[in-house]
Amino acid sequence: MKKVYLSVMVAVLALITSCAAMKAGPVSYGSGDTTLKGFLAYDNTIKGKRPGILVVHEWWGHNEYARTRAKMLADLGYTALAVDMYGDGKVAEHPKDAGAFANEIRENMDLGRERFQSALELLKRHPSVDPDKIAAIGYCFGGSVVLQMARDGIDLKGVVSFHGSLSTTKPAVHGKVKARILVLNGADDVIVSVEQKEAFKKEMENAGASYRFVEYSGAKHSFTNPDADRLAKEFSLPLAYDKDADERSWKEMQELFIELFYD
Repeated sequence: MKKVYLSVMVAVLALITSCAAMKAGPVSYGSGDTTLKGFLAYDNTIKGKRPGILVVHEWWGHNEYARTRAKMLADLGYTALAVDMYGDGKVAEHPKDAGAFANEIRENMDLGRERFQSALELLKRHPSVDPDKIAAIGYCFGGSVVLQMARDGIDLKGVVSFHGSLSTTKPAVHGKVKARILVLNGADDVIVSVEQKEAFKKEMENAGASYRFVEYSGAKHSFTNPDADRLAKEFSLPLAYDKDADERSWKEMQELFIELFYD
């Protein structure tokens, strides 16, 4: 009985220590007249400055999924900021609303850039962050955002797009892309066409960008989100969670960040 009690106490103490180490919570910042509501996570026990990672949400908005990814990055030793691209922390419950929110940014990327830059400056100023070591990751809509920021020459070390849109109305020009680019795509993602893939690769090569394009056999759109199967069923969307592709893509991201920040 004593052994069981001791095991339980050890588990409880480990959980308490983990919670004490993790500092995570909402942060507000601004862009123009709009209040943006993000979420910052980092390990308070790490000494000194570390790389910072921006996390850009899916078209559903800044929800728990984006916050979970920020906490996962904090567990890896980064300071992560899950950003708010829509303003006021707006979250969609229906694809029609999600599409409207996303299109507002896609059709006015100057606005999107301003909001992204506001988040970037907030992250750079955080006392735990090395402002010269910043990267960004994005999911679906967020993947298209981080790719556009790379195209625009935003000062980032790298960007990672998880099942993001590849098309753009403002292609990269030669010599402008500073960030290393990693695209993680589902081979069976019907939302991203073969033509879009080929156009993206040609665009990157013409721009002289350093990029890598990885596809996962059998994976569909939104393959990293465990909620994808529910959403697919509820709204008849071509989505599916793929545990293998999720884990492999997360590992690819980690390997890129090690190369960027620690090699």
